[in-house]
Amino acid sequence: MRGSGWFPTLGLLAWFCCFGPRPVESGKVLVLPVDGSHWLSMKILVKELVQRGHDVLVLVPETSLLIKSSENYRTEIYQVPYSKEDLDGSFNELKDGLFDKPPTMADIFVNVERLVNFTTMQVSGCESLLRNQPLMTRLQEQGFEVVLTDPFLPCGSILSHLFNVPAVYFLRGLPCELDLKANQCPAPPSYVPMAFSGNSDVMNFPQRVKNMLMYFVQSYMCKIIYREFDRLVTRHMSDVQSYRELLSRGAFWLLRYDFTFEYPRPVMPNTAFIGGINCAKKAALPADLEEFVNGSGDDGFIVFTLGSMVENMPEQKAKEFFTAFGQIPQRVLWRYNGAVPENAPKNVKVMKWLPQNDLLAHPKAKVFITHGGTHGIYEGICNGVPMLMFPLFGDQGDNVNHLVHRGVAERLGIYDVTSEKVVAALKKMTHDKSYKEKIVKLSQINQDRPVAPLELSVFWTEFVMRHKGAEHLRVAAHDLNWFQYHSLDVIGFLAVVLLTVLWALLKCCSCCIRRCLRTGKKKKE
Repeated sequence: MRGSGWFPTLGLLAWFCCFGPRPVESGKVLVLPVDGSHWLSMKILVKELVQRGHDVLVLVPETSLLIKSSENYRTEIYQVPYSKEDLDGSFNELKDGLFDKPPTMADIFVNVERLVNFTTMQVSGCESLLRNQPLMTRLQEQGFEVVLTDPFLPCGSILSHLFNVPAVYFLRGLPCELDLKANQCPAPPSYVPMAFSGNSDVMNFPQRVKNMLMYFVQSYMCKIIYREFDRLVTRHMSDVQSYRELLSRGAFWLLRYDFTFEYPRPVMPNTAFIGGINCAKKAALPADLEEFVNGSGDDGFIVFTLGSMVENMPEQKAKEFFTAFGQIPQRVLWRYNGAVPENAPKNVKVMKWLPQNDLLAHPKAKVFITHGGTHGIYEGICNGVPMLMFPLFGDQGDNVNHLVHRGVAERLGIYDVTSEKVVAALKKMTHDKSYKEKIVKLSQINQDRPVAPLELSVFWTEFVMRHKGAEHLRVAAHDLNWFQYHSLDVIGFLAVVLLTVLWALLKCCSCCIRRCLRTGKKKKE
């Protein structure tokens, strides 16, 4: 009887082999990543494509932070007009003042200016690539079938258009929601919260007023942020007028989130949600770490890291954390590259790097202290570990709000952190079982999906290669101007018809009344 279970399985396998999607044999993929943490999850997809037999070429700027040559894929290094010191300085400027004071409304404009300075440097690197004619010719001759890129920077989209090759976008999101606007995805401000608004998807009237105001502010910010991108696009192509228009021609969007984290909203058919792609594979812990975490007993341990780009903090801030960790029963694994005091607590293990996902997968992991980047957030969700969050910059504040709203996290400010606040938050989260229960439920929902994120990413990338794009998923809204999109021409036409009919009826009634009055007057005479 047990052997009979093989027959439906074999039948399903045979059906899939005969009628399933045709594999793409030795497809050629051109990859233009974005440096920093953006690259960490894209690299997972790149390696998987290589393992499936695809010829993958990654374009790497000669000055980069995390993108390196690899035995797993081919790389082509291109020159850029900035040094490692310039790049480090630009990143440090983005992080400047994070530990000193609370963010204000004025800081939004300062951060936008810093972001523009950073992206302007990246635009100069892209310009250098596009003007490298021998390299551009060599790339075009290779006959790539798809461009895999992160549209946070414009180079990949531009090459896709110049080479007439479909683009697959791999991203978390874009500033001022340019990804939604470019893909013609509806985002009504009545229930879709704007970035930096602090709203959830359930808003009262004052919150909706605030959300609408933020919508107009972000629309203005968009013009500033993408000004250099627009100029770069118009310099290198005559048939595209803006970066938004160029983005709209992308074939498919792989979005590094899902609705266990994001608030529900409309989506387009040429999108797939791959939240958690970075936490699918887990490995055994090194022997020393296994011994450390197993020795934590029933109290368990805490993982503390502020992401790949922030490995240090002012000494006084670090002292507050060391003091706090000395007052709790849990052991602490801390990714930290700063000075360690001589009297550091014995329950704290400081490391320059730690296997974050593998540690969070351990059953004794109690709390994850994180900055709120999407990579760490999804590793916390996938492994069902509550989070104590210190948002630093970018989208992290909004990310943290999402999880606090769901009851799986607590938020503290890094600028005014004290040992008392840290201890109080950790005790609350370890004693109140609702945090663990809610994050486990969120994890179960995240894991309950028909196709794993990595498999889904590979499928749609290969789908675009097989069919040379995904034009059938492109909505007709791209071909309408704003007047037509909102049906203002139709409304105007119907209004004219209605007014004409009303005018005609009024005239008829007026004429009839005059006739009746004249007839009545004649009868009296």
